[in-house]
Amino acid sequence: MSAPDRYAVLGHPVEHSRSPAIHAAFARQTGEAIRYDRVLVPLDGFADAVRAFAAGGGRGCNVTVPFKFEACAVAARLTPRAALARAANVLCLDDEADGGWLADNTDGIGLLRDIQAGAGVPVAGQRVLLIGAGGAAAGVLGPLIEARPARLQVVNRSPARARALVAQHAAWAEQHGVVLAAGALDQADADHGIVLNASASSLQSAAVPVSPRVLARGALALDLMYGPAAEPFLAWARAAGATARDGLGMLVEQAAEAFFVWRGLRPQAAPVLEALRK
Repeated sequence: MSAPDRYAVLGHPVEHSRSPAIHAAFARQTGEAIRYDRVLVPLDGFADAVRAFAAGGGRGCNVTVPFKFEACAVAARLTPRAALARAANVLCLDDEADGGWLADNTDGIGLLRDIQAGAGVPVAGQRVLLIGAGGAAAGVLGPLIEARPARLQVVNRSPARARALVAQHAAWAEQHGVVLAAGALDQADADHGIVLNASASSLQSAAVPVSPRVLARGALALDLMYGPAAEPFLAWARAAGATARDGLGMLVEQAAEAFFVWRGLRPQAAPVLEALRK
């Protein structure tokens, strides 16, 4: 009997990750023989860690903070969604690249499925605020545009990074008839139907970096983080009368898409999310 194929999540930090439990559940669901671990990567050692993982029999990995931009650099080939984001959260050994890595980004499709199916909130026609311009924001912006909100504003502590991310997606937004805007945190407009926190504020236990006025009445406020890290943002959203949601649903949905990239089978995310919530 052959050994199970090896997968892992690579990041710094990584000890909090729920990905091993999620992929173990997907493996049971589908009957796939896989082993999934956590790999703590030195901040200056991502490429070396990926090479060591491959040499040890690794077939694919998830990539989390702060390495999503670096993940594209180690890949021989990018999917269109990774190329648009210029960031990746999934690496997969790629036969077309002669044993090299294929980089993909499943964050955006995972977020959209959680917003629209999980939370029951349509994106089309909405005013959407995206807080942050790092790897997480880069991964979700393209699919958010594809869902055709009326207007999508990106704000960031460094407005230059927000403007660069918006410029990178300008043609995609024009193709989908979406108005894109960028600015500093204090330039966030008021009255958004969907507010997404993709900034580092939750990881750093910092205050929510925008005013409650960004929330329209009954808005959905979603932090891409989950667990204790997301609690300050969720409390802020509830106090402002918004529907608060953490990133656990997004995590499970993006993992299901990653599992499909690796194994060619798409597991059911809903029962896994329900079990994690309990």
